[in-house]
Amino acid sequence: MIQPLSYIHPEAKIADNVVIEPFSTIHKDVVIGEGTWIGSNVTIMNGARIGKNCRIFPGAVISGEPQDLKFEGEITTAEIGDNTTIRECVTINRGTKDRYKTVIGKNCLIQAYSHIAHDCIVGDHCIFSNSSTLAGHITVGDYVVLAGLVAVHQFCKIGSHTFVTGGTLVRKDVPPFIKAAREPISYAGINSVGLRRRGYTSEQISEIQNIYRVLFVQNRNLSKALDIVETEFEATEIRDEILGFVRSSNRGVVRGFSTGKSN
Repeated sequence: MIQPLSYIHPEAKIADNVVIEPFSTIHKDVVIGEGTWIGSNVTIMNGARIGKNCRIFPGAVISGEPQDLKFEGEITTAEIGDNTTIRECVTINRGTKDRYKTVIGKNCLIQAYSHIAHDCIVGDHCIFSNSSTLAGHITVGDYVVLAGLVAVHQFCKIGSHTFVTGGTLVRKDVPPFIKAAREPISYAGINSVGLRRRGYTSEQISEIQNIYRVLFVQNRNLSKALDIVETEFEATEIRDEILGFVRSSNRGVVRGFSTGKSN
């Protein structure tokens, strides 16, 4: 199912039932898993590792060299998990010697004109809407949704199950389970709709709401708020994930609501 008008380097490792449409180019150091469809005018460069049953639409460029002046030609990869869809004109750069790889997880949807720069690690089941842009060295958890035109600063972290509204500039880390919006980026509630869709119970959603009420809504000092959550909330996987994320943030997390009062 490889069209004669496409170019496949003879040393590329292509599974038997991969479909490659006309005018696409596959470079030497490439691996493509079975059942994957490569549309017309796709360029897949050295270092690409593409899983099974992926769909890559026209104009995409996968595993291009990093747009990083510190890159010295080291051997790195861009890895795409099974069942992931890459839409038109998406660009995904391979890694540098920082992480040696860029990773997109399984079951993701990366919509048209999005860019994922070198050394980004993206989890499973993520959706990046049109023209979302990730600078280098960004870490994104599972089930993250970025609406259109979101731009994320280098080295930021975005926690699992978050939703970032369209046109948002992400300069701070975004903790798990929340919605983030506004300029500058702020906490805008928890992602209750997404959490229900993924099977979180009413009790778990209430727990998340109560934790973030202490962290972001009551206008407390963040260090004090973290101590309150740790001492007053039962130890659960959800509580510990939130506390661990906020405490390990190097760039600082998004700010909460400002009520003008202190507690």
